[in-house]
Amino acid sequence: MSRALLSIAITAFVLLASHAQADVYKFRDDKGNVHYTDKPATLPAERLNVQSQKTDMVALQARQLEEQQRMNAANQNRQQSASQQADKRQAEQISATDKAEQCKKARERFDSYTTSQRLYEQQPNGERRYLSDAELDAARASAKASMDVLCQ
Repeated sequence: MSRALLSIAITAFVLLASHAQADVYKFRDDKGNVHYTDKPATLPAERLNVQSQKTDMVALQARQLEEQQRMNAANQNRQQSASQQADKRQAEQISATDKAEQCKKARERFDSYTTSQRLYEQQPNGERRYLSDAELDAARASAKASMDVLCQ
């Protein structure tokens, strides 16, 4: 047996033996190996003073519950953060798409205003009122300004 495995086995045995409130003995066999047991095969064997405490199951369960709640809260925070990041990416994508669409419409409007000879506005009674030269220049300037803002 390797030393690590032996020490693990010894520790487990000591813990089990101490939990059962039995005496623990340490002895060496003919080959010089150290053994721990509650019933030594050979004498002399050294009696070990192993003291154990009773486990407070209520306190243990309370600690486990607290740890579980802490882990749940951390998991919920991670999920919430991931959800917020996904929402932000989606909003940025929608915003970029909307901005591109608004830019396209502003360009079309500006192109329409610059290529048209006459512009009009629809009156409430359904008649058309054609813009004067000054109003036409102002509408073209406004269309250019909105295109410049939206297409940055």
